[in-house]
Amino acid sequence: MARTYRNFIAGEWVAPVAGDYFENRNPARWYDVVGRFPESDARDVARAVRAATRGAVAWAATPAPLRGEVLKRVGDGLTKKKEEIARAMTREMGKVLAEARGDVQEAIDTAYYAASEGRRLFGHTVPSELRNKWAMSFRRPIGVAGLITPFNFPLAIPTWKMFPALVCGNAVILKPAEDTPLTATLLVEVLLESGLPPDVVQLVHGRGETAGRALVEHPDVPVISFTGSTETGALVGATCGRMHKRLSLEMGGKNAQIVLNDANLDLALEGVLWGAFGTTGQRCTATSRLILQRKIHDRFLRMVCDAAENLRMGDGLDAKTHVGPLINEAARDKVERYVDIAKNEGCVLETGGNAPRGERLGRGWFFRPTVFAGVRPGMRLEQEEVFGPVLAVIRVKDLDEAIKVNNDVRYGLSSSLYTADLDSGFRAMTALETGITYVNAPTIGAEAHLPFGGVKQTGNGHREGGWQVYDFFSETKVVYVDYSGHLQRAQIDNR
Repeated sequence: MARTYRNFIAGEWVAPVAGDYFENRNPARWYDVVGRFPESDARDVARAVRAATRGAVAWAATPAPLRGEVLKRVGDGLTKKKEEIARAMTREMGKVLAEARGDVQEAIDTAYYAASEGRRLFGHTVPSELRNKWAMSFRRPIGVAGLITPFNFPLAIPTWKMFPALVCGNAVILKPAEDTPLTATLLVEVLLESGLPPDVVQLVHGRGETAGRALVEHPDVPVISFTGSTETGALVGATCGRMHKRLSLEMGGKNAQIVLNDANLDLALEGVLWGAFGTTGQRCTATSRLILQRKIHDRFLRMVCDAAENLRMGDGLDAKTHVGPLINEAARDKVERYVDIAKNEGCVLETGGNAPRGERLGRGWFFRPTVFAGVRPGMRLEQEEVFGPVLAVIRVKDLDEAIKVNNDVRYGLSSSLYTADLDSGFRAMTALETGITYVNAPTIGAEAHLPFGGVKQTGNGHREGGWQVYDFFSETKVVYVDYSGHLQRAQIDNR
């Protein structure tokens, strides 16, 4: 009998108001039920908001360095439980264990970075234009932050949002992806064990269209941070705009790795295999386009296909596995549809293109690493996010054409250039229309202490990670102190 889990609301692990639950299943072995989790609705969200509103008041009054000390203990707790959490993550999400360990490590890094920011929530002191007057700014908490997170990084992404929000003095409500609720539960357990006041964090499981929607629409949640599809992000944005909420959107990507004639092809091969097929292509930063300069196109294409055919699919807990399953049946169906679309567009299937059968893989949502050649700019496979292990290969004559192809999509998250030429590398840094550019490295691999995010329809301008996210989760308060003893009128009495 699978264990039944609960929401964490108002300091207690509680059942959903409606009493409904959904099953969380292992995507590598669909018969393996990880647990039953609450099918929450607007009533559960309302209870969480009331509790978080109470928690926000006391937490905001806690000095920021002390808030940082709690996050330090959280980092310590995650370190102690790294292997336990990683194994649970692989079981419910499917990514190979090495990647799951990396996911947990990113959360650990984020915790320690956030802890240090508890003493670095800087404001400014500036000269006033008037005599005997002091001018300064400082940061204040906003209140309750609603966090809606995806399945592919079930620990790293929630902590990117949660830890800065907490250090800034806000209470948080986490609505994790329904495909990865166990990892979120383990995170909240560590937070509580580390001394975070119970009302400061709420965990509400459920579907995006019910629990997620209720969180976005609640009038007492002034801040929403969402990571997910561009289509859902547009709906979230419309609601938050109408309700005047602060909103951070982190959405899709159609990332390209460019390989020039002078590149180290062995290094570029390692990069594209990791970028395209790591996490089974289920990353917003995944390499879904491979742009090859004409001279090395045929040779490198063959190298990629040969290597892709040697990648071993299987359960992520098996040390021999390179590529795990897709997250669920709908995800695999979507990949299959895009394979059909590519064939109908005239793309050439070089390898993969189907789901494996047999006893070992037939009970999970596996799909073979897939490479299409003959892809032209403007084709749907070249333009649209697949979110699976499908690579579109495009031939170009030079770097100028490569940059043009890279930029001619609606997304702008990550890009990569492999070259031995310093000038080409620096040209790409400025010309590629993405929030992140790697030179001689794949399109994936962001670090916790640097801003993460993209341009165009990838996001709305805010960044996760690094120092910029602390601006998002805090208000700037400006204070003027006039000790002149008489009325001074700015822009009037000093002219």
